[in-house]
Amino acid sequence: MSLQQHYQNTMRPELVKEFHHTNVLAAPRLEKVVVNVGTGRFSENKKALEDIAQSLALITGQKPAITRAKKSIASFKVREGMDVGMRVTLRGARAFDFLERLINIALPRTRDFSGLKKDAFDAKGNYTVGIREAVIFPEINPQEIQTNFGMEITVVVSSKSKAEAQAFIAKLGMPLQK
Repeated sequence: MSLQQHYQNTMRPELVKEFHHTNVLAAPRLEKVVVNVGTGRFSENKKALEDIAQSLALITGQKPAITRAKKSIASFKVREGMDVGMRVTLRGARAFDFLERLINIALPRTRDFSGLKKDAFDAKGNYTVGIREAVIFPEINPQEIQTNFGMEITVVVSSKSKAEAQAFIAKLGMPLQK
């Protein structure tokens, strides 16, 4: 059973019952998954930027959008309009598929993995995970990749409280620390 089917058939009724919602649509749901990669240190190397974009497209199944600097910052050697990052926004089935691969395949391959932190929720209930090496995803061949990069994955949950978002993430199967 896929993660999306698990949510619709099992998780959503449990969340409705747990938080005493009168309508099924009031239960927390996955709005989107945003994957960010900071490429500031590779801004001079066009080959590395292409390599990162190709790897990110393989991981997410979508072409990344390039984020550019809005203003110049001399101390960081950043000029206005320079490529400073890449972003992919996943919604619907792609978001659930990405989360399923992250939870079941990628995170267990992480070196010295002891679970994700429980306090990574923001005030609105969004959960953010930082990954130091993208080679934990099976789509990336470690021998072929030239540039090692990290990423930030934000799971945006439509919830009325932080407690609802925490329950959603826990029931999703995210390996949280005890």
